[in-house]
Amino acid sequence: MNILFLGDIVGRPGRNTVAALLPGLIKRYNADLIIANGENAAGGKGITPPILKELYENSIDVVTTGNHVWGRREIIKVIDKEERLLRPANMAAGAPGKGTTIVQCGDHSVGVLNLIGRVFMPPADCPFQTAAQKIPLLQKVTPNIIVDFHAEATSEKIAMGRFLKGRVSAVFGTHTHVQTADEKIYDEGTAYITDAGMTGPYHSVIGLDPELVLDGFLTGLPTRWRLAAGEGLLNGIYLQ
Repeated sequence: MNILFLGDIVGRPGRNTVAALLPGLIKRYNADLIIANGENAAGGKGITPPILKELYENSIDVVTTGNHVWGRREIIKVIDKEERLLRPANMAAGAPGKGTTIVQCGDHSVGVLNLIGRVFMPPADCPFQTAAQKIPLLQKVTPNIIVDFHAEATSEKIAMGRFLKGRVSAVFGTHTHVQTADEKIYDEGTAYITDAGMTGPYHSVIGLDPELVLDGFLTGLPTRWRLAAGEGLLNGIYLQ
């Protein structure tokens, strides 16, 4: 079983990069399952029903999200009906959507759990306690479990990796848009990386126009939100 996990897809540049590069990667790695974080797929914040359909049409099987999941409110109307679109499981109990799914991957089934961190992030329930509750439910169906932990602090992500080692197949961090170099497989068999990076504009500051970002840092004034243009970068993980 071969799985590809794509880091945060950022706006149209990210979606164009997926369309251009993902078919070749699927062929190269003989990928059976594609998971991608799509919370930035609509203009850099949120996701819409048409864009979700576009990601599905580009062979992405499961779309995870994070703190920007509600960035485009159109998705709220359909998220309850979407079995393959997740929002973090530790969001408020009254939030629409769900944080886990199980998909068929050839002769195997794979569980996917989406969590969000609490350090430097919007309020959420404890991701560790939520993981402890959700994983046994997934394990009743399959031992193959992939976790997208959408978090800011590297310490919180590393702690989650250690918390879940031996319980899940992989813990992939998302959110910071910069791929880290700490990929590993724990002795217990769990694959881990602090951040899978992003799929979006290469010449950017985490996907945004560098000039606007620099202006904000240099002046301390609010700046416009504008995605960078130019060639795309695809960051991700291949898990076998």
